[in-house]
Amino acid sequence: MPGSSLWLLPPQSHPLNSKLPTLIDRTSSHFGSAHRFLPHITLTSEISASAHSPDPQAWLDALEIPLNDTIAVKFHHLASEDVFFRKLYVKCEKGEGLRKLAALSRREVEGFEEEVAAKWAAETYNPHLSLLYHDNLPVNARGLDEVEKLAQSVGVDVTGQSDSGGWTGGRLVLVPTDKPVDQWIPIAERKL
Repeated sequence: MPGSSLWLLPPQSHPLNSKLPTLIDRTSSHFGSAHRFLPHITLTSEISASAHSPDPQAWLDALEIPLNDTIAVKFHHLASEDVFFRKLYVKCEKGEGLRKLAALSRREVEGFEEEVAAKWAAETYNPHLSLLYHDNLPVNARGLDEVEKLAQSVGVDVTGQSDSGGWTGGRLVLVPTDKPVDQWIPIAERKL
C-alpha cells in the first residue's frame, strides 16, 4: 500500500487493546497467514511521506480534530471479501462521530473540500477492523462461524452486543504502510 495511513486504535486502557491482538494472532494461525498487525480502523491512507516529514508527531498533533465529538466504534458482524486487506474483518457501524472523523481525516490529509469529504464518508467509507490479511479465497460461512467462536473465546463480541463489542475514543496513529506488513509500526500517536 503506497504512503502512510491514519488509523484509529482502541484506548490504551480498554480491554480490547489486549484482546484484539490475540484474536488477530489466533485467526491468522487458523487460516495459515503469517501476517500480524495492530488492530485498527483505517481512517484514510496513501498519505505522502512528504506531507508528514520531517516531524510526523507535529503533523499529527496539528490536525484539527474536534474533541467534543464522541467517537464510538461499535462492531456489527464478521465479513469477508476477495481483497487481501479485507479477507476477514469485523464490520463496524458508521456512526456520526466515526463518519465525521473519517471525513475530517480525508479533508485534512488529502485536501478534499468539506462537502466532498462528507460525501465520501457517507457513501464510500467502509469502517472495519481487519482480523486476517491473506491471499486465499474469501472466508466461507463455516469459517466465519469458527472465527466468531475464536472471538468469543478471547472475550471479543464481534456482534457489538456487549462492552467487548467496541470502544469509545481511542488513539490516532500514523503508520508507514508502504513497507511490508510486519514493519507497520506507528511513527506518531495522538489520544482522542
